Amino acid sequence: MDSKAKYSQFIKSEAKRLGFLSCGISKAGFLEEEAPRLENWLNKNHNGQMAYMENNFDKRLNPTLLVDDAKSVVSLLLNYYPEKEQIADSYKISKYACGKDYHFVIKEKLKELLFSIQETIGEISGRVFVDSAPVLDKAWAAKSGLGWIGKNSNLLTQKVGSFYFIAELIIDLDYDHATTDHCGSCTACIDACPTQAIVAPYIVDGSKCISYFTIELKENIPMEMKGHFDDWVFGCDTCQDVCPWNRFSKSHNEPLFNPNPALLSMSKKDWEEMT
Repeated sequence: MDSKAKYSQFIKSEAKRLGFLSCGISKAGFLEEEAPRLENWLNKNHNGQMAYMENNFDKRLNPTLLVDDAKSVVSLLLNYYPEKEQIADSYKISKYACGKDYHFVIKEKLKELLFSIQETIGEISGRVFVDSAPVLDKAWAAKSGLGWIGKNSNLLTQKVGSFYFIAELIIDLDYDHATTDHCGSCTACIDACPTQAIVAPYIVDGSKCISYFTIELKENIPMEMKGHFDDWVFGCDTCQDVCPWNRFSKSHNEPLFNPNPALLSMSKKDWEEMT
Protein backbone atom coordinates (compact mmCIF):
# COMPACT_ATOMS: atom_id res chain seq x y z
CA MET A 1 0.00 0.00 0.00
CA ASP A 2 1.48 3.37 -1.02
CA SER A 3 1.62 6.32 1.37
CA LYS A 4 -1.37 8.16 -0.13
CA ALA A 5 -3.57 5.07 0.12
CA LYS A 6 -2.41 4.57 3.70
CA TYR A 7 -3.22 8.18 4.60
CA SER A 8 -6.60 7.88 2.93
CA GLN A 9 -7.38 4.78 4.98
CA PHE A 10 -6.29 6.56 8.16
CA ILE A 11 -8.59 9.52 7.45
CA LYS A 12 -11.58 7.26 6.93
CA SER A 13 -10.86 5.28 10.10
CA GLU A 14 -10.44 8.46 12.11
CA ALA A 15 -13.68 9.89 10.70
CA LYS A 16 -15.52 6.76 11.79
CA ARG A 17 -14.01 7.05 15.28
CA LEU A 18 -15.37 10.59 15.52
CA GLY A 19 -18.87 9.39 14.70
CA PHE A 20 -19.14 10.21 11.01
CA LEU A 21 -21.31 7.82 9.03
CA SER A 22 -18.93 7.68 6.08
CA CYS A 23 -16.02 9.48 4.48
CA GLY A 24 -14.95 9.78 0.85
CA ILE A 25 -12.12 11.59 -0.90
CA SER A 26 -12.12 13.15 -4.36
CA LYS A 27 -9.66 15.17 -6.41
CA ALA A 28 -10.22 18.92 -6.07
CA GLY A 29 -10.85 20.76 -9.29
CA PHE A 30 -13.45 22.36 -11.52
CA LEU A 31 -16.89 20.65 -11.44
CA GLU A 32 -17.40 20.69 -15.19
CA GLU A 33 -20.71 18.80 -15.20
CA GLU A 34 -22.20 20.93 -12.43
CA ALA A 35 -21.39 24.30 -14.05
CA PRO A 36 -24.20 24.35 -16.66
CA ARG A 37 -26.66 22.86 -14.16
CA LEU A 38 -25.99 25.56 -11.59
CA GLU A 39 -26.11 28.31 -14.21
CA ASN A 40 -29.41 27.03 -15.60
CA TRP A 41 -30.88 26.68 -12.08
CA LEU A 42 -29.99 30.29 -11.28
CA ASN A 43 -31.21 31.59 -14.64
CA LYS A 44 -34.61 30.06 -13.91
CA ASN A 45 -34.66 31.85 -10.54
CA HIS A 46 -35.01 28.56 -8.69
CA ASN A 47 -33.08 30.21 -5.86
CA GLY A 48 -35.95 32.64 -5.23
CA GLN A 49 -34.78 35.39 -2.89
CA MET A 50 -31.68 33.44 -1.85
CA ALA A 51 -29.45 35.96 -3.63
CA TYR A 52 -26.35 34.58 -1.92
CA MET A 53 -26.60 31.56 -4.22
CA GLU A 54 -25.63 33.84 -7.10
CA ASN A 55 -22.44 34.97 -5.37
CA ASN A 56 -19.04 33.30 -5.81
CA PHE A 57 -20.16 31.27 -8.83
CA ASP A 58 -16.61 30.26 -9.76
CA LYS A 59 -15.70 29.30 -6.19
CA ARG A 60 -18.77 27.09 -5.88
CA LEU A 61 -17.52 25.09 -8.82
CA ASN A 62 -13.83 25.00 -7.95
CA PRO A 63 -12.58 24.54 -4.35
CA THR A 64 -9.02 25.34 -5.41
CA LEU A 65 -10.22 28.96 -5.50
CA LEU A 66 -11.31 28.65 -1.86
CA VAL A 67 -8.21 26.99 -0.44
CA ASP A 68 -4.70 27.69 -1.69
CA ASP A 69 -2.92 24.61 -3.07
CA ALA A 70 -6.00 22.44 -2.48
CA LYS A 71 -5.62 19.01 -4.02
CA SER A 72 -8.48 16.98 -2.56
CA VAL A 73 -11.92 17.30 -1.02
CA VAL A 74 -12.73 15.04 1.93
CA SER A 75 -16.51 14.64 2.17
CA LEU A 76 -18.13 13.41 5.37
CA LEU A 77 -21.65 12.39 6.31
CA LEU A 78 -23.06 12.65 9.84
CA ASN A 79 -26.35 10.91 10.56
CA TYR A 80 -29.17 12.93 12.15
CA TYR A 81 -32.09 10.52 11.78
CA PRO A 82 -33.87 10.62 15.17
CA GLU A 83 -34.92 7.62 17.23
CA LYS A 84 -37.99 9.50 18.48
CA GLU A 85 -40.30 11.69 16.41
CA GLN A 86 -42.98 14.30 17.04
CA ILE A 87 -46.45 13.19 18.03
CA ALA A 88 -48.88 12.77 15.13
CA ASP A 89 -51.11 15.70 16.12
CA SER A 90 -48.45 18.39 15.78
CA TYR A 91 -47.14 20.95 13.35
CA LYS A 92 -44.06 19.46 11.74
CA ILE A 93 -40.42 20.46 12.07
CA SER A 94 -37.70 19.07 9.83
CA LYS A 95 -35.80 16.31 11.61
CA TYR A 96 -32.43 18.02 11.25
CA ALA A 97 -33.61 21.02 13.30
CA CYS A 98 -34.78 19.18 16.42
CA GLY A 99 -31.39 18.87 18.13
CA LYS A 100 -28.41 21.16 18.76
CA ASP A 101 -27.20 23.44 15.96
CA TYR A 102 -25.38 21.09 13.60
CA HIS A 103 -22.91 23.77 12.48
CA PHE A 104 -21.22 23.82 15.90
CA VAL A 105 -21.43 20.07 16.49
CA ILE A 106 -19.87 19.14 13.15
CA LYS A 107 -17.28 21.92 13.10
CA GLU A 108 -15.77 20.62 16.35
CA LYS A 109 -15.55 17.12 14.91
CA LEU A 110 -13.92 18.44 11.72
CA LYS A 111 -11.35 20.42 13.68
CA GLU A 112 -10.44 17.30 15.64
CA LEU A 113 -10.18 15.30 12.42
CA LEU A 114 -7.94 17.91 10.80
CA PHE A 115 -5.75 17.98 13.91
CA SER A 116 -5.39 14.18 13.80
CA ILE A 117 -4.43 14.35 10.13
CA GLN A 118 -1.77 16.97 10.83
CA GLU A 119 -0.40 14.99 13.77
CA THR A 120 -0.15 11.76 11.78
CA ILE A 121 0.81 12.96 8.30
CA GLY A 122 2.66 16.16 9.06
CA GLU A 123 2.30 19.68 7.74
CA ILE A 124 -1.06 19.54 6.00
CA SER A 125 -2.91 22.80 5.42
CA GLY A 126 -6.65 22.70 5.07
CA ARG A 127 -10.00 24.24 5.93
CA VAL A 128 -13.22 22.86 7.38
CA PHE A 129 -16.60 23.57 5.78
CA VAL A 130 -20.03 23.05 7.35
CA ASP A 131 -22.69 24.58 5.13
CA SER A 132 -21.06 27.98 5.63
CA ALA A 133 -19.15 28.62 2.40
CA PRO A 134 -19.78 28.32 -1.36
CA VAL A 135 -19.14 24.58 -1.58
CA LEU A 136 -21.43 22.24 -3.57
CA ASP A 137 -21.65 19.66 -0.79
CA LYS A 138 -23.78 17.07 -2.57
CA ALA A 139 -21.76 17.18 -5.77
CA TRP A 140 -18.51 16.57 -3.91
CA ALA A 141 -20.00 13.82 -1.76
CA ALA A 142 -21.23 12.05 -4.90
CA LYS A 143 -17.88 12.55 -6.62
CA SER A 144 -16.12 10.99 -3.64
CA GLY A 145 -18.25 7.86 -3.86
CA LEU A 146 -20.55 8.40 -0.88
CA GLY A 147 -23.78 8.19 -2.86
CA TRP A 148 -25.69 9.70 -5.77
CA ILE A 149 -27.86 12.80 -6.08
CA GLY A 150 -31.47 11.64 -6.29
CA LYS A 151 -34.46 13.10 -8.11
CA ASN A 152 -35.34 15.04 -4.95
CA SER A 153 -31.85 16.62 -5.18
CA ASN A 154 -30.72 14.96 -1.93
CA LEU A 155 -27.64 12.77 -1.69
CA LEU A 156 -28.85 9.16 -1.44
CA THR A 157 -27.08 6.03 -0.25
CA GLN A 158 -28.22 2.44 -0.60
CA LYS A 159 -27.40 1.56 3.00
CA VAL A 160 -28.95 4.41 5.03
CA GLY A 161 -30.94 6.70 2.74
CA SER A 162 -30.46 10.48 2.99
CA PHE A 163 -30.95 11.77 6.54
CA TYR A 164 -27.46 13.09 7.21
CA PHE A 165 -25.46 16.31 7.18
CA ILE A 166 -22.66 16.79 4.65
CA ALA A 167 -19.39 18.51 5.54
CA GLU A 168 -15.94 18.86 3.98
CA LEU A 169 -12.25 19.18 4.65
CA ILE A 170 -10.29 20.59 1.74
CA ILE A 171 -6.71 19.29 1.99
CA ASP A 172 -4.19 17.06 0.14
CA LEU A 173 -5.24 13.40 -0.14
CA ASP A 174 -5.84 10.64 -2.66
CA TYR A 175 -9.30 10.29 -4.20
CA ASP A 176 -11.88 7.53 -4.70
CA HIS A 177 -14.36 6.52 -7.40
CA ALA A 178 -17.93 7.79 -7.70
CA THR A 179 -21.16 5.92 -7.01
CA THR A 180 -23.78 5.32 -9.71
CA ASP A 181 -27.42 6.50 -9.69
CA HIS A 182 -29.97 4.09 -8.21
CA CYS A 183 -33.22 6.07 -8.49
CA GLY A 184 -34.37 4.09 -11.52
CA SER A 185 -37.97 4.78 -12.57
CA CYS A 186 -39.08 5.79 -9.06
CA THR A 187 -40.86 9.17 -8.80
CA ALA A 188 -42.08 8.94 -5.19
CA CYS A 189 -40.43 12.22 -4.18
CA ILE A 190 -41.76 14.11 -7.20
CA ASP A 191 -45.29 12.81 -6.68
CA ALA A 192 -45.34 13.54 -2.93
CA CYS A 193 -43.95 17.10 -2.89
CA PRO A 194 -46.73 19.27 -1.36
CA THR A 195 -45.81 22.33 -3.45
CA GLN A 196 -44.59 20.60 -6.64
CA ALA A 197 -41.14 22.06 -6.03
CA ILE A 198 -39.41 19.15 -7.80
CA VAL A 199 -40.11 20.52 -11.26
CA ALA A 200 -38.25 17.72 -13.06
CA PRO A 201 -36.15 14.73 -12.02
CA TYR A 202 -33.05 16.02 -10.17
CA ILE A 203 -34.21 19.67 -10.34
CA VAL A 204 -35.73 21.42 -7.32
CA ASP A 205 -37.16 24.92 -7.70
CA GLY A 206 -35.95 26.30 -4.39
CA SER A 207 -38.42 29.18 -4.59
CA LYS A 208 -41.31 26.68 -4.33
CA CYS A 209 -39.87 24.49 -1.57
CA ILE A 210 -41.50 24.54 1.88
CA SER A 211 -38.04 24.79 3.47
CA TYR A 212 -37.49 28.01 1.50
CA PHE A 213 -40.78 29.52 2.67
CA THR A 214 -40.34 28.55 6.33
CA ILE A 215 -36.61 29.23 6.72
CA GLU A 216 -35.11 31.40 3.98
CA LEU A 217 -37.92 33.76 2.91
CA LYS A 218 -37.82 37.02 4.89
CA GLU A 219 -41.20 38.25 3.67
CA ASN A 220 -44.74 37.02 4.34
CA ILE A 221 -45.56 33.67 2.76
CA PRO A 222 -47.65 34.23 -0.41
CA MET A 223 -51.38 33.67 0.03
CA GLU A 224 -51.49 31.23 -2.89
CA MET A 225 -49.38 28.82 -0.82
CA LYS A 226 -52.01 28.65 1.94
CA GLY A 227 -53.11 25.08 2.57
CA HIS A 228 -50.15 23.52 0.73
CA PHE A 229 -47.70 23.09 3.61
CA ASP A 230 -49.09 19.83 5.04
CA ASP A 231 -48.55 21.16 8.61
CA TRP A 232 -44.81 21.83 8.12
CA VAL A 233 -43.72 24.95 10.05
CA PHE A 234 -39.91 24.66 9.83
CA GLY A 235 -38.33 22.91 6.89
CA CYS A 236 -39.83 19.86 5.19
CA ASP A 237 -38.82 16.19 5.01
CA THR A 238 -41.53 14.91 2.68
CA CYS A 239 -39.28 14.06 -0.28
CA GLN A 240 -36.95 12.19 2.07
CA ASP A 241 -39.69 10.49 4.08
CA VAL A 242 -41.17 8.91 0.94
CA CYS A 243 -37.84 7.89 -0.62
CA PRO A 244 -37.63 4.06 -0.64
CA TRP A 245 -33.94 4.17 0.23
CA ASN A 246 -34.77 5.80 3.57
CA ARG A 247 -36.37 2.59 4.77
CA PHE A 248 -32.78 1.72 5.65
CA SER A 249 -32.33 4.81 7.84
CA LYS A 250 -30.92 4.11 11.28
CA SER A 251 -31.03 6.31 14.37
CA HIS A 252 -28.02 8.57 14.87
CA ASN A 253 -25.55 8.11 17.74
CA GLU A 254 -24.83 11.80 18.43
CA PRO A 255 -26.36 12.82 21.81
CA LEU A 256 -26.31 16.51 20.85
CA PHE A 257 -28.77 15.79 18.04
CA ASN A 258 -31.35 14.27 20.39
CA PRO A 259 -34.58 16.32 20.19
CA ASN A 260 -35.98 18.16 23.18
CA PRO A 261 -38.68 15.83 24.60
CA ALA A 262 -40.97 18.81 25.17
CA LEU A 263 -40.74 19.69 21.48
CA LEU A 264 -41.68 16.18 20.39
CA SER A 265 -44.75 16.13 22.63
CA MET A 266 -46.21 19.49 21.55
CA SER A 267 -49.64 19.28 19.93
CA LYS A 268 -51.07 21.71 17.39
CA LYS A 269 -53.01 23.31 20.21
CA ASP A 270 -49.78 23.84 22.17
CA TRP A 271 -48.19 25.52 19.13
CA GLU A 272 -51.19 27.74 18.53
CA GLU A 273 -51.25 28.90 22.15
CA MET A 274 -47.66 30.13 21.72
CA THR A 275 -48.57 32.52 18.88
